[in-house]
Amino acid sequence: MAASASPTVQRGVPPLRAGQGTSFLLRRLHSLSGIIPVGAFLVEHFVSNAFATNGPHAYAEQVKFLTGLPFAEALEWVGIYIPLLYHAIYGFYIWFRGEGNVTEYPWSGNWMYTAQRWTGLIAFIYIGWHVYTMRVLGPHLFGYTNGVPGYTLAFGKVQNEVLVTWAFLFYVVGIVAASWHFAYGIWLFCAKWGITVGDNARRKFGYVCVLIALAFIFTGFATLYSFRSSKYAGENVKVHDVETQQSAPQSNY
Repeated sequence: MAASASPTVQRGVPPLRAGQGTSFLLRRLHSLSGIIPVGAFLVEHFVSNAFATNGPHAYAEQVKFLTGLPFAEALEWVGIYIPLLYHAIYGFYIWFRGEGNVTEYPWSGNWMYTAQRWTGLIAFIYIGWHVYTMRVLGPHLFGYTNGVPGYTLAFGKVQNEVLVTWAFLFYVVGIVAASWHFAYGIWLFCAKWGITVGDNARRKFGYVCVLIALAFIFTGFATLYSFRSSKYAGENVKVHDVETQQSAPQSNY
């Protein structure tokens, strides 16, 4: 009896298996970057800004410490800006490749997915605006303006902005969006990386993530209140005075 012929294997691209392919690696890197370093930076930033609740001097000392770190500006690019840009751009790519279906299938997962994308967009715009106003406009935090160290003017720079009603409301929305996006991002990270296994574990951890979001929102609002508090009024005037300060002409007599 003749042996049966072996099945012919077609040439071509082999199918992707779970855990393989560039897309898988990029998504994992996107998920990881949202926790480290972007998420870690968010925690540090909320904590550092919370020093404003202790007044302008405490806030200035914290800014002085951060700006005095070795290679601080290089660390910002390597540890914050570049990972943040990757996380945001690839997140937008994932979003625009998908299709919103919350109206056709109003399941909680669909609403959470949509909320995560929109809060990410709002947080990205908010962070971009915050970086622009704090690092580009006005006195430079790393340098001197008319002989005055930038870190001593940091409180006044923020105060000058949040005293404007529309900017204050924008900060409120930005804080809520960033807090929600990070907290739900932690939930997604733990689900994707197999840290929370099963529906029961994920549901319970969801409550923890809600508390994390609320803690961030509370901290952000308390910080905003400090910048607008009448107790610390006038710090923004110092910034204006330094910016407009002119050297007095020397008399020849």
